[in-house]
Amino acid sequence: MSNSGCPPVIGVIGGSGLYGIDGLTEVRRTRVDTPFGTPSDEFIIGTLDGQKIVFLPRHGKGHALSPSALNFRANIDALKRLGVTEILSLSAVGSLREDLAPGDFVIVDQFIDRTFAREKSFFGEGCVAHVSMAEPVCKRLGDAIEAMADDIAIPMKRGGTYLVMEGPQFSTRAESMLYRQWGCDVIGMTNMPEAKLAREAEMCYATIAMVTDYDCWHDDHDAVSVDAVIKVLMGNAEKARTLVRTLAPRLSHRDTSCSAGCHTALDAALITAPDARDPATLSRLDAVAGRVLAG
Repeated sequence: MSNSGCPPVIGVIGGSGLYGIDGLTEVRRTRVDTPFGTPSDEFIIGTLDGQKIVFLPRHGKGHALSPSALNFRANIDALKRLGVTEILSLSAVGSLREDLAPGDFVIVDQFIDRTFAREKSFFGEGCVAHVSMAEPVCKRLGDAIEAMADDIAIPMKRGGTYLVMEGPQFSTRAESMLYRQWGCDVIGMTNMPEAKLAREAEMCYATIAMVTDYDCWHDDHDAVSVDAVIKVLMGNAEKARTLVRTLAPRLSHRDTSCSAGCHTALDAALITAPDARDPATLSRLDAVAGRVLAG
C-alpha cells in the first residue's frame, strides 16, 4: 500500500451509468478482502497512457446496490490497499440551480451531509481520530480538472455545494426548496461518507458531479423519474469516459506528497493515547492509518 505515492495511482469510482473505462491496457481484475467487509464489486486495474488506474463501479455490475447499501468503508479501504493515492469520484446528481442543466458537469468543492444510515468513520472505540473536513475535496485535483476543461467539449462549472441525502427515494418538493434556500447547488446520494473516509485514509479526493435532472423544485420540468434520468445518464457516461481518458495521464507527474495536505491528514488527528489504543482496532486500520500508526 502507498501513502504519498510517487508516482501516484489514480482511483476512479464510477457512479450511475459508468461501469468501465475505455482505453485501459494491461488490464486485470481483482477482488479485495477488507476488515470492513466486501467492496461493491471487483476492481479493474490497468494503465492509461502509462498512468496506473484502479476502477470501481460504485453500485456494482448492473447497478445492484442502492446508495444506502454501499459499504463505503470497504470501498475506500480496498482502494488504499491497492495503492491508490488520488480518487476521482464521478457521481450522478440533480440540479438545484437554473443554470446547471442536465448534461452539465460540476467540480464540487463542498458538501452538506444529510445521510443517517451509514458508517462514517474508520475510527472509533479503541482509537479515536478527528480529521479536518473544512475543505472536503482536494484543491489540487480540482485545479487539474478545471485546467483540463478547456480541452474537452463538456460543459463544466467550478465550485458548488453537494447536498448528500440518504435515499433511495428522491426528495420531496419541500426538501428540494429547502436545500435551494440553503444555497446548495446539486443533490445526490453517494458522496458522503465517501469523501470523509477518503480524507481519513489520507487520499486526495475530488468529485465530478454529472447533472441528470432538476430534482423536483423546477416548475417547468417534470418530477424526477428513473426513465428520464437514465436517458441523460447514457450521455453523461460517455462524457465521463472522455474526461477520465484526458485527465488521468495529466495527474501522473506529481513527485512529492499532495501540496494540499491530503496525504498527511492524520498527522494531528489521532487523539487516543498510544497506550490506550485497542490492538484489535489498530489491526483494522493497517491500511488507512498505517503511516501514522507504524511509529
